[in-house]
Amino acid sequence: MKVPIISNSHSTFSPLLSIYLPYLTYFLSMVHTAEYLPAKPSDISSVLQGGYNHPLAREWQSERQLTKSMFIFPLFVSDIYDEETEIALLPNIKRHGIGKLLEYVTPLVAKGLRAVILFGVILKEGVKDPVGTAADDPEGPVIQAIKLLKENFPDLYVMCDVCLCEYTSHGHCGILHDDGQIKREPSVRRIGAVAVNYAKAGANCVAPSDMMDGRIKEIKLGLMDAGLENKVLVMSYSAKFSGSLYGPFRDIAGSAPSHGDRKLYQLPSGGSGLARRALVRDIDEGADAFIVKPSTFYLDVVKEASIICKDFPLCVYQVSGEYAMLHAAADKGVVDLKAIAFESHHGFLRAGARLMISYFTPEFLDWLDI
Repeated sequence: MKVPIISNSHSTFSPLLSIYLPYLTYFLSMVHTAEYLPAKPSDISSVLQGGYNHPLAREWQSERQLTKSMFIFPLFVSDIYDEETEIALLPNIKRHGIGKLLEYVTPLVAKGLRAVILFGVILKEGVKDPVGTAADDPEGPVIQAIKLLKENFPDLYVMCDVCLCEYTSHGHCGILHDDGQIKREPSVRRIGAVAVNYAKAGANCVAPSDMMDGRIKEIKLGLMDAGLENKVLVMSYSAKFSGSLYGPFRDIAGSAPSHGDRKLYQLPSGGSGLARRALVRDIDEGADAFIVKPSTFYLDVVKEASIICKDFPLCVYQVSGEYAMLHAAADKGVVDLKAIAFESHHGFLRAGARLMISYFTPEFLDWLDI
């Protein structure tokens, strides 16, 4: 069909319009256009976005803010004087001997580090034995580190993880029967003695992580006998679960069991009722503060612990496997490391934690200044 040329004359345009209008209507009917529901007035209470449209306003929406004083940094101190070793599975975390410790800690204190938790690492051959004698050896890494840190940083809050697994030849957290089961009574007395010796060396806090029944009572009685009950805080790992997230820690601390596992004394991953009972038990035995470990997969336990322990400081431990997973995700481009670190730690706050043992502490000392 020959298409007529459209002129500017009205007389020519009108017949052409009548010819092409059906085609135009048809083609227009084939083009999808956005639809809208009928306009309705909004309730004033439902208009929320103005309350967080600015970065500062978004911070104000947080019920609690992250602060440097909430962070506790794990320090791994070995019995090799000048050691400084990187652990591949724990990015940015190193193990240090006493000779390298001050060099590492000094710039962190200058940035606002307020608290550390010490883990001793025995690397020399023939030092570990069945009862963990090296745990509280005055010449061992932990007691030397306590004295060094308190001498150089009097205001630094020095905590000590109290357990036997890093120091026993079998790698378990207590003293064993011949069949490999834990002997509760001598184990808690040994752990109590280690805690008291850390306190005598100047530790501000002892944190038993062994999960033995009755060890809080033994530690408290030991501190009373030593006249230190009013000088040392007892922070109990009351809700510590067994699981798959401790591998990098065991590499850096050298604490993997030589046989068996720790499922008979650490809590099963589904055991929220056991966690509640353990928290109540340790409250009754005189603990001053509490730890839930791990953190991310146990925020329901953290929330319950914040209710059970509402009158006590509550700490979460973001363990080595959780930290390593976040780094791995960032390395793969799945997440932004800083963003996911903040997101995870805000989750701890929302669940009710007041304190955080975190391998991200050095980064947060910088990030919280921005």
